[in-house]
Amino acid sequence: MPSEIDCWGPARATVPGAPLGAPELHSIHAYWRACNYLAAGMIYLRANPLLREPLRAEHVKKRLLGHWGSSPGLSFCYTHLNRIIRQRGEEVIFLAGPGHGAPGVIAPVYLEGAYSEVYPGCGQDIRGMEQLFRSFSFPGGVGSHCTPELPGSIHEGGELGYSLSHATGAVLDNPRLVAAVVIGDGEAETGPLAASWNGGRFLNPATDGAILPILHLNGYKINNPTVLARIPRAELVAFFSGLGYEPLLVEGSEPESMHQAMAATLDAAFDRVAAIRAARKPERARWPVVILRSPKGWTGPGSVDGVPVEGTFRSHQVPLAGIAGNPAHLAQLEAWLAGYRPGELFDESGTLLPELRVLAPSGAARMGARPEANGGLLRRPLRLGDHRAHAVAVEAPGATRAMNTAPLGRWLRDIMRDNPGAFRVFGPDETASNKLHALFEVTGKTWLAERLPGDDQGGHLAPDGRVMEILSEHTLEGWLEGYLLTGRHGLLSTYEAFVHVIDSMVNQHAKWLAKSRELPWRASVASLNLLITSTVWRQDHNGFTHQDPGFIDLVANKSPEVTRVYLPPDANCLLAVANHCLASVDYVNVIVCDKQDHPQFLTAEQAGRHCAKGLGLWEWASTDMGLEPDAVLAGCGDIATQEALAAAKLLRQHLPELRLRFVNVVDLFRLAPEADHPHGLPDREFDTLFTTDKPVIFNFHGYPYMIHRLAYRRANHENLHVRGYRERGNINTPLELAISNRIDRFTLARDVIGRVPRFRVSAAHLRERLLDEQLDCLRHAHEHGVDREDIVNWSWTT
Repeated sequence: MPSEIDCWGPARATVPGAPLGAPELHSIHAYWRACNYLAAGMIYLRANPLLREPLRAEHVKKRLLGHWGSSPGLSFCYTHLNRIIRQRGEEVIFLAGPGHGAPGVIAPVYLEGAYSEVYPGCGQDIRGMEQLFRSFSFPGGVGSHCTPELPGSIHEGGELGYSLSHATGAVLDNPRLVAAVVIGDGEAETGPLAASWNGGRFLNPATDGAILPILHLNGYKINNPTVLARIPRAELVAFFSGLGYEPLLVEGSEPESMHQAMAATLDAAFDRVAAIRAARKPERARWPVVILRSPKGWTGPGSVDGVPVEGTFRSHQVPLAGIAGNPAHLAQLEAWLAGYRPGELFDESGTLLPELRVLAPSGAARMGARPEANGGLLRRPLRLGDHRAHAVAVEAPGATRAMNTAPLGRWLRDIMRDNPGAFRVFGPDETASNKLHALFEVTGKTWLAERLPGDDQGGHLAPDGRVMEILSEHTLEGWLEGYLLTGRHGLLSTYEAFVHVIDSMVNQHAKWLAKSRELPWRASVASLNLLITSTVWRQDHNGFTHQDPGFIDLVANKSPEVTRVYLPPDANCLLAVANHCLASVDYVNVIVCDKQDHPQFLTAEQAGRHCAKGLGLWEWASTDMGLEPDAVLAGCGDIATQEALAAAKLLRQHLPELRLRFVNVVDLFRLAPEADHPHGLPDREFDTLFTTDKPVIFNFHGYPYMIHRLAYRRANHENLHVRGYRERGNINTPLELAISNRIDRFTLARDVIGRVPRFRVSAAHLRERLLDEQLDCLRHAHEHGVDREDIVNWSWTT
């Protein structure tokens, strides 16, 4: 067993052969040495970049940051992929799953010249190399991952688990593209990565590109062995064969034989990709997967202070950490760097020798210069048509009922039809459930695996389908991000309670967008559009586990430059909001709207104006015309607005002398001060709407403190009383769930009465009657299992 999991010695490989002639082998190894020298130099050096003088402590950074362990393996893969690109004319992008190994990617991107073109200060000479070293993982420089600052990167890798799903999304509708993705063996232990192996089953060889996963087994994480690196070879091969791949192993540590084995293996892998493409069969393919086993910290210090480092977890970050005040470590660092013989790699000016420069592809063929990795260069605006053609006819507010998301589905159908190859819809087995089923009139759900006869009876499965469904939110989000970052457009719809599964992914993408906006060379990409439906207030049948509106809170924590949250109250507002979001760039747009049958309030024209403003008075629901209101009643969210309107109707019927102002909020961030968010409402406008001294009862879709957080610096905050979800729920009727969380019409109406001084005592009888009504509704729900008919069929107009 130990020999099977041991990486040391000459290469052992599934594919035999030694395709490299002696000169090419010598050059490839020299190029890799240059990569490793640069990678180590980035971690350690701030001066003396080519060791033209003896190394002194002042040449070394005082704070050593970066990750050495995965870097040599990453540059090894990059170097050999360069050979494939040059010799075969392949179009390849490179994704580094172990993004902490960024030095191993930055180095070859620098050597091919793409880095210097974006950052002229890091030129192809000794001064540029010094600047490259000084800027890495240094204040004012670039981070230690494959961040947006790195040309050719669409995947940072700071958080593990998403590299393969990003790669898969990148090649959808990109038939000539190969996404080579190096997956760290630590990353392979994550749930998102484990699910993303299924992505290969969704690629159509006739219309999509190819993925080439390279699983890098270097044996260790930060402080522990990795699972896949410690299983027998036969079990490893069986595992990947069962996942639907053709595993090709390359194992060893001796450089010369490893170069030959890797070259032969990549030749075989790309031969296999070429055969799959040539067949153009719209069926599931067995894509090759390369399993590369090499030492962690390969070519680095073998031991430090008598303790093994190369090939152990100790090489994960900085193998020699105590340079300052430790002459022995400084000498060992100098010997390590000098061992790469930089004088044989770079000329007197510090430029890579011409015979090595030719090993990199040229122009846009370089992986650091691929236009797909700066997808905004390829992005074209969607042909959206007129969303108003699908609007619900509204003759009077609340007189019509419709499923909010169904008209959106019909409009998305037209977008799908009019934008072949540029638009996809993603969702975890819920496209039809979320009432977007009109999409299936023009496309199917991508499916290339085996079929049963019953699948054709309404299953909507199709090898060329453009609706992507898999029961893994992580995988879907990764596919969509990869699709967007390579220049296309899309939308993901999912249940509100389980969008939390991708909390961290959305967090990472928002950070990517925020950083990209600071880089003038990064072209704008289509926004990440998330439709959050099956919402908390209509999860009464699924119970407490399905009731969680907190995704809004996560998004609100991200940069205000890139985050937007919309809560349209009806179908026409949803169409107007979606039209804006699908046309936008560089945002994370979150749209929260329930899918069930609801009263409709605004015409298409009214919805367009209302959504453009983001919030506003609904005069038809107000009774304060020309006068100061006694109170303001506000709704934000479809059910929250409906219950607030029902409360307003009760008050109009039973307390006509009350001057009530009704406000609806669609754009959540309009509530923030303009100094805090680009959509923030100026104080003067906010005060005009919400007054400076009247009670405001605010009915909110989510957790109440979110509204307080946004509005706490507003003049009338002490009179702002927010109702929202309070973690009270079970198998309820819809109204019972609302009552449990105090967002129902009876609670709101009683709250208004209790906060207006002139009615606090005089309307006591009405408050009691409203409480009786509330109790009767609860009794009815517990007796019959449904809400009263007048509640279910409530309308503003009757």
